[in-house]
Amino acid sequence: MKKLFSEIPCIRSEDLELRQLAASDADGLRQLTESDEVYRTLPTFLFEKKYDDAAVTIRRMYDEGLEESLILGIFRAGEFCSLAEFYGYRAPLLKISVGYRLLPRFWGQGIATKALGLMVGYLFQETNVKIITASVLPENHASAAVLKKNGFQCAARSVWENWGHALPTKADKWICTASVPRFPYIFHSENE
Repeated sequence: MKKLFSEIPCIRSEDLELRQLAASDADGLRQLTESDEVYRTLPTFLFEKKYDDAAVTIRRMYDEGLEESLILGIFRAGEFCSLAEFYGYRAPLLKISVGYRLLPRFWGQGIATKALGLMVGYLFQETNVKIITASVLPENHASAAVLKKNGFQCAARSVWENWGHALPTKADKWICTASVPRFPYIFHSENE
């Protein structure tokens, strides 16, 4: 991710903030990673699940984890709600993949839709990215709706992927190639 992000961004709208996790966010991250409800629709090898201790995960996320992905916390009114992830950057194609996961108590409140809108807006306006992709389980209709609301189109259905389970997983592949941000955002470096 260092090839794409010269610094870790902080992306804000009126009611959401996507920013680097801090040590004080460990309890929220622990709640998220312990939720079977959340991870039943996600790959098994996500960085936040690599270590048993959430504080250790946060300490290592922005050095060793930054090679493969950039994970930001999603906060509403200062409260940890979820994670947003940028991963799989392919420089020659100007392509990146995105993902998000939300604590169940925040489901159905529009947070994922707004957060993805901030991610898409940031990528298309602040980087050279031209293609954004996402993979979603076919039965995850809520996540598919979030993608649709942000201009993604389903490019392929039920494609076999390695999600770290015993057998390959069928996923729908989504793509977004142009965007007018649905939600205004403000870019700040973490140093400001």
